[in-house]
Amino acid sequence: MPHMTSTDIAGRIEDLYGLPLADLTSHAETQPPGMLAALLAMHHDLALAEGSIAVQRDRLTQLVHPDRQIGPHEMSHVLDCTRRLAAAVTVRDVQARTAQAVLQSLGRVAEPEPAAAPALPALTPPVANTGALRSR
Repeated sequence: MPHMTSTDIAGRIEDLYGLPLADLTSHAETQPPGMLAALLAMHHDLALAEGSIAVQRDRLTQLVHPDRQIGPHEMSHVLDCTRRLAAAVTVRDVQARTAQAVLQSLGRVAEPEPAAAPALPALTPPVANTGALRSR
């Protein structure tokens, strides 16, 4: 199963809550921590990981360009970039799987239909109290 991207996750969050992500983010800032805050944090971490993957992939492409010579100094940069790329891919995959699992467990609750007002019971006249109060 292919992983979901931050764009996919954002769309699912928007569908779930019925508002754009920017509105949800500003709303969550004024609320106590909850499911929305957790989902937004997962989305944020996923987006950061995707950005890091793009940066490290581009840097690695520059470092191993066929016109460049790779010496011991350059090799340390290639290895560091490769390590960072692998870490970013791992974070992306974990965040995407976690967010997807949480989103699959949630669903929008349909608006409750207005219930008919309950019928009031027929009023009966009060029963007269014929007994006297007893004192002990």
